[in-house]
Amino acid sequence: MFRKVNKIAAFAVAGLLVCSQTLHAASKDIVTTAVEAGSFKTLAKALDAAGLVSTLQGDGPFTVFAPTDEAFAKLPEGTIETLLKPENKEMLAGILTYHVVSGKVNAAAVTKISGATTVNGQQVDIVVEDGSVMIDGAKVIKADIECTNGIIHVIDSVILPADANLVETAINAGSFKTLIAAAEAAGLAETLATGGPFTVFAPTDEAFDKLPEGTVESLLKPKNKAKLASILKYHVVSGRVYSAQAVKLGEAETLLGPAVNIKVNADGAMVNNAGLVATDIDASNGVIHVIDTVLMPPEAKTTSMKPADKMQADQMIEQAIATGSAQYNQGDHAACAQLYDNTAAQVLKMNPRALSARTYQSMQTALNHSRQMNCSTSQAWALRRALDHAYADLTETR
Repeated sequence: MFRKVNKIAAFAVAGLLVCSQTLHAASKDIVTTAVEAGSFKTLAKALDAAGLVSTLQGDGPFTVFAPTDEAFAKLPEGTIETLLKPENKEMLAGILTYHVVSGKVNAAAVTKISGATTVNGQQVDIVVEDGSVMIDGAKVIKADIECTNGIIHVIDSVILPADANLVETAINAGSFKTLIAAAEAAGLAETLATGGPFTVFAPTDEAFDKLPEGTVESLLKPKNKAKLASILKYHVVSGRVYSAQAVKLGEAETLLGPAVNIKVNADGAMVNNAGLVATDIDASNGVIHVIDTVLMPPEAKTTSMKPADKMQADQMIEQAIATGSAQYNQGDHAACAQLYDNTAAQVLKMNPRALSARTYQSMQTALNHSRQMNCSTSQAWALRRALDHAYADLTETR
């Protein structure tokens, strides 16, 4: 079952203080506001070391969960000094962007969501505990500090993204031994460890035990490597697709090609005929949803894209770009983003496929990622880049 989160009618709960700055019109950007507050010296130093100052002084808007100097002081001794070294710039940037959400999410909006996708790509969990709002276990101590390019919520602890990759996360869980063995036998373990981001519907060892006797042993034989790889690819989706988004989508295209169906019924949340027993387990390069049954892909259909069909796809994209560009230039970024979203979805659903496998996966990733953004401007640009790439692919191969 997907996790449930307690919700409250208002964000102003006991212990949550709204900064007096919200009473005045915002006049300074996020970085300047934080520096002048005087209690974010470490954060400011970290942003500078990570090369993120100019980004957070940009147009945005951004929502920043800002740890105080006292929050950074809670980290183990030497951690800050290590992170500030030039050789750890990428790691530091990953941690800091985990504190940033694209778009402006004010206090009132927080109670309507159970999580938010960060600029890092991973999701922070938002819950209410004992009258306090918690972001990944960190307590919000001040909210709604308005800035010209976004909003700041102050937290009392530094929050850390997952640093283990999908394979390491599965190994550490201890209940996916068969899945790991299968990924290695199929030659997919390295891809799942270093590629992505991916969403993995991961069958437990008990799920594999449900298969007819001898099935797993047969699939692990070298001669069945291709068949095993097809089965495993049917469990993997390009991009990060969290549970709330998955239910809204109703289906998700897999790396194999065919989509899996996602629904919630009286028996709980399901992926095809498999029950979801745990969701939203973050990894550094994706997210894992645990299922209780191995998914078997449908029989492959041999179809080929005709030149006329490719022309239909590239004309569809060409028209969308022309219309969307006009909408964007007129300031209607939301309409532009929605048009690009609809067009990308239509091209992805064309049967037979219009796009090459690589371009197909790239567009699917862009579509999934854009749907997790809260900013229509960012959505429009992410999808525009994907459509441009697809258009080039279509016109070159037609």
